[in-house]
Amino acid sequence: MSSHTPEPTQPRVSLHRLREQAARGEKIAMLTCYDATFAQVLDAAAVDVLLVGDSLGNVMQGQVSTLPVTLEQMAYHTACVARTQPRAWLMTDLPYGSYEASPEQALASAVTLMRAGAQMVKLEGGGPLVDTVRFLVDRGIPVCGHLGLTPQRVHALGGFRVQGRDAKAAAHLRTDAANLAAAGAAMMVLELVPSELARDVTRDHPDLLTIGIGAGAGTAGQVLVLQDMLGLTAVAGGKRPRFVRDFTQGRDGTTLPVREAVATYVADVKAGTFPDESVHGY
Repeated sequence: MSSHTPEPTQPRVSLHRLREQAARGEKIAMLTCYDATFAQVLDAAAVDVLLVGDSLGNVMQGQVSTLPVTLEQMAYHTACVARTQPRAWLMTDLPYGSYEASPEQALASAVTLMRAGAQMVKLEGGGPLVDTVRFLVDRGIPVCGHLGLTPQRVHALGGFRVQGRDAKAAAHLRTDAANLAAAGAAMMVLELVPSELARDVTRDHPDLLTIGIGAGAGTAGQVLVLQDMLGLTAVAGGKRPRFVRDFTQGRDGTTLPVREAVATYVADVKAGTFPDESVHGY
């Protein structure tokens, strides 16, 4: 397989370009990606951001959660994607146990991922991690936060449930979002939160690129796990989240090839026809 080099007419996606895109009202389309082949397919379909997610523990390794995924594994998959020189912005999750102990631990882990090819790192949670975000940003590492359902803390949260439903929880999330934005986070994944709450956070922080997953259509962009949106999770016997659509199923009942399914996802995110505001939860 030959390496993929972006066309000269398609400049690389940068954080500055993503901000310009959001400012003019164009939605950001993000998908998870863990290998070189899919990196080329997703890039050809004009996905804006590739996320090397620790969800690879579930969909690539067969784990029951993301918790067993190691930093070395994240660096390996990041390098696999980065070798294709994607046009898309490349972001990687800091896995469980690689950043919580101290800002210095987070920096060492982030450096490992950046050297592997990541352009941004993502970490889960607010509160105690605000200083860590500031520490990373001050040292030149772009950071994406992650609030709402945080899979690395699924046991503490009591399972895969919508977060921020009551007034107290919603206020806590708003405070965390404000503090993370003030610390320099450039992007924020909002997972499984009520659409009104996600819309409020997006409105209150116009410089923060909010990315929803099961959080309605009011965010600056959307992300899904690749295997979910291609219908592979259900084929493999898993449960597809209710907020996910199988994009391989064409509107006329035909089955779409992978690249066309991904392009449909991108087009529907851009048009605001995905996600369905009425669907939440796993």
